[in-house]
Amino acid sequence: MAWDDELRECVGVVLGVEPPEGELRTWLGARNLGLVPIADPAEFSWPGHWIARSGDHAVVMFGSPSGPLDPGRAPETIDEGWLLARLDVRLPIEEPYGRAASTGSVVALLVAPDAEEPLRPVESVEAVAGRGLVGDRYHDRRGTFGRNGGLGYEVTLVEAEAFDEIDLPWEQGRRNVVTRGISLNALVGKHFRVGEVELVGRRLAEPCAHLERLARPGIMRPLVHRAGLRADIVSGGTISVGDPVAADSH
Repeated sequence: MAWDDELRECVGVVLGVEPPEGELRTWLGARNLGLVPIADPAEFSWPGHWIARSGDHAVVMFGSPSGPLDPGRAPETIDEGWLLARLDVRLPIEEPYGRAASTGSVVALLVAPDAEEPLRPVESVEAVAGRGLVGDRYHDRRGTFGRNGGLGYEVTLVEAEAFDEIDLPWEQGRRNVVTRGISLNALVGKHFRVGEVELVGRRLAEPCAHLERLARPGIMRPLVHRAGLRADIVSGGTISVGDPVAADSH
């Protein structure tokens, strides 16, 4: 069994739910979960489940002191380890960000041709499935993140209300699509439409030290869970300012 399959199997054992095929970490992120690296896995002791890598094999460990949950898969060595943890301990795993019930609209579109360059507003933009927005750095994989591919790097969206509350200019927020009137967090893992374009929400676009450096110090804390949504384009087309934003009904 390949390493990716064994890791997926181990995560399924810990959660009691088998993850689907695809990028595992993105699937976990949509469920308020992540794999946290363990600094010294060979000496790690935890009275719960964790996952170890032994060579090319993944093993579920348990207990303090820890041992393999399946004795037939006892590791000879432990090279790496991860703890499956909630990104926010206050939120549930199933639908952690609620359900999308509202509709909204696009109030601004912003693109930058290269990483860390200032974003400029446009009235409309072409969205290309599998790539991103024409004229934006992520369309040509020149953005700061995701240059080697992965899910959730094609389009970023943010609620205007979040930036307005902390008096952060939309251009400094480094997001592509600024919306008003809709809860974007609830679109994680869901298909939705912006005008004629269909997208799928991958995970929250949480604030980070990189954003603070480009914008201003002190914005991380008020933007936790409010800094936007990372999404990919399912079917392309043109997005324009004023277009409606709504979750798909199916």
